[in-house]
Amino acid sequence: MNNYLKFGLLITAIVGTLAWLAAGGISETKTYYKTIAEVNQMGKEGLEKRIRVGGDVAPHSIVREGREVRFTLSQDNLKLPVVYSGIDPLPDTFKDGAQALADGKLGPDGVFRATKIQAKCASKYEAKPAVAKPVS
Repeated sequence: MNNYLKFGLLITAIVGTLAWLAAGGISETKTYYKTIAEVNQMGKEGLEKRIRVGGDVAPHSIVREGREVRFTLSQDNLKLPVVYSGIDPLPDTFKDGAQALADGKLGPDGVFRATKIQAKCASKYEAKPAVAKPVS
């Protein structure tokens, strides 16, 4: 077998393996933003895959227990208990009333087990009200 053919087969195998790993990695890390209502409608499907759910942190629901943080996401009178046990510290904007995204899996007990939390303070990112200019 000539050296160019061997080299070509080796490059093809390497590129094929990298493409396969990339495709598998993309499908594993792909998450969708779900509302609490959508999570409740998912049933057993929600137990099998990693999802991202969003809502507002319910007032006075944040409880820190060692490395775990328990809180409740609320949205349109629906509530979802969340337990965060990730290694990253919670964002500074994570507080009562903040909009938050929890990334993880729904447990069979109905508690969402989050490994990542993103939060933003709604008032910090709202547009400032426009000042009306006097008409001349």
